[in-house]
Amino acid sequence: MARQRGRQPAGNSRKRDNKRGPGGGGRRKPCPFCRDKIDLVDYKDTASLRRSMSDKGKIRSARITGCCRRHQSQLARAIKRARELALLPYVAPGGDAVGPPGRRDRS
Repeated sequence: MARQRGRQPAGNSRKRDNKRGPGGGGRRKPCPFCRDKIDLVDYKDTASLRRSMSDKGKIRSARITGCCRRHQSQLARAIKRARELALLPYVAPGGDAVGPPGRRDRS
């Protein structure tokens, strides 16, 4: 029987079977707020909010924080409220006073 082009034999593994790559498998870590049975994320709890921010002051993604979708949206809202009330910084302290590189005031 002639071999058909473009078709793989059924025994070979396909590319989509190996999505995760080396070391990418495993269980997802539990949501820290669900684990502690916290219903609402409080904007006044700056210690837990700071853990969810990068050193530059950005809000970390749910993939990194491990929060579920519900608590991640509450977390983002709480961080934004705490920033508005000056409990948390908008940007990292001691940053560059000048803008991005290459953007200077030309006179």
